[in-house]
Amino acid sequence: MGLRPGWCYRKPKRPAYTRIANKKMKKAFIRGVPGIRIPLFDMGNKSKRQWKYEIDLISKDEMQLRHNQLEAARQTINKELVNIYSKQGFFMRLRTYPHHVMRENPIATGAGADRFQRGMKKSFGKPIGRAARVKPGSIIFSIWVDNIDKIDIIKAAMRRAAQKMSGQYTIKIDKYDGTL
Repeated sequence: MGLRPGWCYRKPKRPAYTRIANKKMKKAFIRGVPGIRIPLFDMGNKSKRQWKYEIDLISKDEMQLRHNQLEAARQTINKELVNIYSKQGFFMRLRTYPHHVMRENPIATGAGADRFQRGMKKSFGKPIGRAARVKPGSIIFSIWVDNIDKIDIIKAAMRRAAQKMSGQYTIKIDKYDGTL
């Protein structure tokens, strides 16, 4: 079976028994947590340089963003920025981290399903991925650049990335104050 649709996990629910223990595995509620599929959180020129402008992608809704949604949005923005500025002309950071472990209790359907299915008996579920819990007003992506003469292309890349994620977003452009 393929990946379940994003709307199955979009609404934030209270995390129940999502404890992950690294040192003492007997204390962990969830064993075998899948890894995060986001290889990079910082892209571009990572030197401690003074940038002039900061562009943020800000969430309007409270939701959960799966790690594959965040990775697809990151690749979309990064590809566009490398085409415009090369790797040395910008700095981008993914500011949310997928901590929440999503679980699934698969229900079998079809002929013969009643012979091996347990229904809701001991329905803790298997871990299938991770999600970032996002509140309204939280920053998802931040981009720092020196000149904003190509701001329309950056905004278009941010809008394209927002289409890869669930929810509604706004783009904010500010003068950079010096803190990352």
